[in-house]
Amino acid sequence: MVKQAAICIIDGDTFDTDRNVRIRLARVKAPPVDTPEGQKAKRMLESLILRKAITYEPVATDTYGRTVAEVWIDSANVNDIMISYGYR
Repeated sequence: MVKQAAICIIDGDTFDTDRNVRIRLARVKAPPVDTPEGQKAKRMLESLILRKAITYEPVATDTYGRTVAEVWIDSANVNDIMISYGYR
């Protein structure tokens, strides 16, 4: 498990950390950010993790070089929260 801070939310399932790691949430599929639904997903992820300490466990690297990971804020799984809002 790796601890870092989320500093930039790219869209509803991708963000950057303070150590220049781009993370894609495993199991989460948010709509494109250029749609109203995608903006809503981005705002949801921002409200959960932006400028907060997160812990993540890498599970893969995708074709874009992003780290695919399970992410936690405190003891809450961020991936599960996003999925509970319909982003699957």
